[in-house]
Amino acid sequence: MSDCVFQRYRQHVLAIVQELLPNVPEETLARVELTPTRDPSHGDMATNAALLLAKVARRKPADIAADLVTALQKVEGVASVAAAGPGFVNITLKPDVMRGILPAVLNAGEAYGASQAGKGLRVNVEYVSANPTGPMHVGHCRGAVVGDALANLMAKAGFAVTKEFYINDAGAQVRALAWAAYWRYLQALGTKMTQDDFSALAPGGLQYQGEYLIPVGMELAAEYGNKLTETDADGAPLPAPEATWLETVRGFAVAHMLTAIKEDLAALGVHHDVFTSEAEVLRRGVTDAAISKLEQQGLLYEGVLEPPKGKLPEDWEEREQLLFRSTQFGDDVDRPLRKSDGTNTYFANDIGYHADKVARGAQMMIDVWGADHGGYVKRMKAAVKAITGDTVPLEVVLCQIVHILRDGQPVKMSKRAGTFVTLRDLIDEVGRDAVRFTMLTRKSDAQMEFDLDLVVAQQRDNPVFYVQYAHARCRSVLRAAAEAAVYGDTDDGALASASLESLTADAEMALIRRLAEWPRMVEAAALAREPHRVAFYLADVAGDFHALWNRGRDDASLRFLQPDAVESTRARLALVAATAVVIRSGLAVMGVEPVEEMR
Repeated sequence: MSDCVFQRYRQHVLAIVQELLPNVPEETLARVELTPTRDPSHGDMATNAALLLAKVARRKPADIAADLVTALQKVEGVASVAAAGPGFVNITLKPDVMRGILPAVLNAGEAYGASQAGKGLRVNVEYVSANPTGPMHVGHCRGAVVGDALANLMAKAGFAVTKEFYINDAGAQVRALAWAAYWRYLQALGTKMTQDDFSALAPGGLQYQGEYLIPVGMELAAEYGNKLTETDADGAPLPAPEATWLETVRGFAVAHMLTAIKEDLAALGVHHDVFTSEAEVLRRGVTDAAISKLEQQGLLYEGVLEPPKGKLPEDWEEREQLLFRSTQFGDDVDRPLRKSDGTNTYFANDIGYHADKVARGAQMMIDVWGADHGGYVKRMKAAVKAITGDTVPLEVVLCQIVHILRDGQPVKMSKRAGTFVTLRDLIDEVGRDAVRFTMLTRKSDAQMEFDLDLVVAQQRDNPVFYVQYAHARCRSVLRAAAEAAVYGDTDDGALASASLESLTADAEMALIRRLAEWPRMVEAAALAREPHRVAFYLADVAGDFHALWNRGRDDASLRFLQPDAVESTRARLALVAATAVVIRSGLAVMGVEPVEEMR
C-alpha cells in the first residue's frame, strides 16, 4: 500500500477522537474525513471530526474543535492547527513531511496510490455487453471506457475485479441478425431473389442491411455451399425453411460478429476476463433454477398488470402472466417473467445471468449500462436482492449517449442501415488514447459532446494534450539532466535519496501537495464508482506542473536545471520525476499510454 499522508494523519485524528470520546459508534468514526483544504493558505488538510461528533457527544462543534486543536498540536509532523468554521479543523504539516512524499512516490513507482480499501472483495464489473449484431459503434464507446477504467480503478483500490462481457445471443435481435446474414449468404450463392421479396419472408423484415454482413455471407457460402438452401427449377438458390438453417447461421454470424467486437475492443485497449453467453446460461438451466428459487420463496404469482403509462387501453393486452413480486424489493410494479408465447422475458433471462455471476463467486456486481436502460435498474436490483437474500449488492452505472461533432456539426449514426460511425473509425481518426481520455472527462451520467477537432488540437483547452504535454515535459527535463551528466544518477531510485530542503517555493509545494492527494483520490473515486475523477485530478496535476514550468521562465532560481547548484537541481529533478510517476499511475488507471515527447 502506498504511503498516504492523508490516511496517516486521519489515523492520528481517530486516535485522538477515541481518547476524547471513547464511546463514539464505529459508523460515525468511519465518516471522519481528512481532505485537502481549498485554499493552501488555510493549511494542508482539514477534518470534519468535530462537526460529526457534536451530536453524538452532545457538545458544541466549536468545543470539540478546540480540544482537537490542542491534541493535534502535539502530533509529530504538525506545524500548526486552527479551528475553522462550524466544526472544522485545519492542519498544516511541517514542510519536511510534505516533501517526504517525493521519495515515497519514487520508491513505489506506478504502484503509488494503490490501497487495500477494497479488502480483496470479489467484484464483477460487466460492461459493453452489446448485442453481437454488428461492429462496435461510438454508442458503445463510452460504456466500454467507463467500465474498463472503473475496473482498473477498483483493482488499484484493493478490490479483486473480474471484467465481464455478456453476450446477448439468445434474443430476437440475434434472430434478426441470422436472417440478415442468411440473405447475404444467398447473395453470395447468386440467388435471383430480390431483397424486397426476401425481406417479406423475414420476421419483422430485413432489419440489418449493412455491408459488414457481406463477408459473413461469403464465408457461409464457402463453408456450406448450397446445403442451407433450396433451389428453383433452374438450380438457383432459394431460402429453405427457417428451422433447417437458423441455428447454424445464427451461431456462425454471432461468432463472426464477436470476433470483430473483440478486435474493436482490443483497438480501444479493452480486454475482458470473461465472456458469458446468454444462450449457454439458458442451456445450463441456470435461469430455470433461479425462477424456481423465486417460486419456492413465494415471490411469483399469476396476475394481470395495469396498462403502462401513456398507452391506450386498446393497445394493452390484458392477460394473466407469471409475475415477480418486485415491489416487495423497492420496484414500482411487479414484473412479468413470461411472454405470451411462453418464452422468457428479457428480464427473466437477466435474473438467471446475475444468479450465475453470484454462483461463480461474485460478492458485488457492477453493471455499466446505457442511460436508456435507466428504467430497468429498479427491477434488476429487486431481483438480485431476492435471489441473493440481499447478500450480494448490485450497482448500476449509467452512461449517457455521446454526440460526435465534426466541424461543429453532429455526425449521424444508424446501425441497421449500416451508415454509422464505427468505434474503429473513431480510433483511426483521433487515436485510442484521445478516445479513452476524452470519454472520462465528464461524469458518466452527464451528456457529452465528442468534438473530433478539439481532441486532436494541441491547446490547453484539450485535456488530453494538456496532461500528455505535462508528462512529456517531465521526461524532457529528465533526459536533459541525464545528458548533461553533471547532476549524477537521475534514475527514480537514485533521486529518491536526494536532499529536498531546497524545495520551498510556493509553486513547488503546491505541486507536492497535489501529488500527495493521489492515494486518497484513488480510494475516493473507487468507492464513489467515478473514474472521471482521475481525469480531473490529472488535469490539476498538469496545471500545477505547467505553472511551475512557467514560473521558471520568469524566475531563474526556479528553473529545473542549474549547473552551479547540483543539490537543489537534484531536488527539483526528484519533484519532476515524481510528477511523471503520478501522471503515469493515473493514466494507467484510465488505460492511456503516456507520451515521452510531443511532436
